[in-house]
Amino acid sequence: MPVLRSGSPTHRPARSRAAVAGILLTTVSLLVGLPGTAGATAARRAPEPTHPGQDWAGSQIAKHEGGTAGVLPPPSLTASVEGVDVSSHNGNVAWSTLWTAGVKFAYVKATESTSYTNPSFAQQYNGSYNSGMIRGAYHFATPDTSSGAAQANYFVAHGGGWSKDGKTLPGALDMEYNPYGATCYGLSAAGLVNWMKDWFATYKARTGRDAVLYTSTNWWKQCTGNSAAFGGTNPLWVPRYGSSVGELPGGWGFHTIWQYTSTGPTVGDHNRFNGAYDRLQALANG
Repeated sequence: MPVLRSGSPTHRPARSRAAVAGILLTTVSLLVGLPGTAGATAARRAPEPTHPGQDWAGSQIAKHEGGTAGVLPPPSLTASVEGVDVSSHNGNVAWSTLWTAGVKFAYVKATESTSYTNPSFAQQYNGSYNSGMIRGAYHFATPDTSSGAAQANYFVAHGGGWSKDGKTLPGALDMEYNPYGATCYGLSAAGLVNWMKDWFATYKARTGRDAVLYTSTNWWKQCTGNSAAFGGTNPLWVPRYGSSVGELPGGWGFHTIWQYTSTGPTVGDHNRFNGAYDRLQALANG
C-alpha cells in the first residue's frame, strides 16, 4: 500500500486553501493600512447630525476660541461691504431692516451632511435677494458622515447652485470644529485635505465655480497642519471676533470675507467683504 507523505499531491489542496486565505488576509490588511482608506471607512460610520439646526457658520468658533464677540471693530479704513450670514436658528429674517442698515450681501446655510436642509432657506435666500442683496448659500461640512463628493452634490441639489445673474455668490464650504465629537472629525490632516479637495472639485464640476472656504486659523492649523493647498483657488471667509482679522490660515495672503462678530444687530453674525462693491459683484459674476 502506498505511503502518504507530507508534500504528496493529496495534501496540496489543503495547503492551497490556506495560502489563499493568507493572501486574502494580507490584502485586507494592506487596504486598511493605505492612507485615507481607514479614514474613508470611518467617515461612513459616523451617524448623521442630530442637531443640525444648532450648527451654523461660527457656532463652534466662540465655544472653542472665545474672542470679544460683542465688540465691533472700528470702521474700515479701506473699501469694504457689510454682510451677514444666517441659518435656521435665525428664523424669518427682517431683510428690509438689514438693507436699510447698509447690509449688501448675505450667506445662507442650505445644507449639512447629506440629510439636512435648512427649513428657513427659501425665506432667507429669496428674501435677501428680493431686498436687493447679493446672496449665496453655504454647506456645513461633516467629513465623518460621507464623502466630499456626496456632500457637494447634495448641496448643489438643495440650494447651493450658482448662476451668473450678478446677484449670486459662489457656494461656501464651512469647515470648523466638529459639534458632535472629535475636533478634526477623526481624520488625519491629509484625510481632511483630501476630503475638501473632493468637495471643491465636485462643486466646480457641477457649477463651474471655485467655492469659498469658511474656516478659522486655529482650527485650520490643528486639523490640516496649516495646509496651503487651497489658498490659490478658494476665496477665504475667516471668522475672528475681535478688533482685527488677525493671522490668516496657511496659503492665503489676504482674506475675502471677515466674520467679525456673532452678536451684531438683527441677526448676530456680521461680515465685511474685503473690497469695494464692484469687487463683490465681480465675485458673484465669476
